[in-house]
Amino acid sequence: MDRIKEKMTQLRLESEEAAAKVEELQTKVKALEQENLQKEQEIISLTHKNSVLETEVEKFETQVKDLKSAASEGAQHGTQNETLTRRLQLLEEEAEQADKTLREANEKLRQTDVKAGHFERKVQALEQERDQWESKYEEMAKKYATVQKELEDFQNEIGNI
Repeated sequence: MDRIKEKMTQLRLESEEAAAKVEELQTKVKALEQENLQKEQEIISLTHKNSVLETEVEKFETQVKDLKSAASEGAQHGTQNETLTRRLQLLEEEAEQADKTLREANEKLRQTDVKAGHFERKVQALEQERDQWESKYEEMAKKYATVQKELEDFQNEIGNI
């Protein structure tokens, strides 16, 4: 009997140990289930983040394409800007040359106006001198006519004598 009691005690101990192990394992199972649930939630969260990140990646890829096309357009605009800048410089140089030519032409015109004024004064002086000579000529022509008439009269008187 002692043996049975010992066996019983031993079985009870084993049963208690087994119950303790069951409880321990149940606690571990619950902990693992809880951990599993957390992992599943984490997986769901990460899956959601992943899909959000994928949409953002697509958005960024679209932006990269747009920026690349904008950069190529910018390069084209830069080339056009350089061309227009060169044209502007050429036009400015032409404008400066035209302005210089205009100033030279204005100076020559001013000099020509001064010379024309000088020649007009000379012409007026010569016209006055001509008018004086014409009036002297007319006086001399009258005197000549008078002297001629006196000479004719004198010849007639001498011819009558």
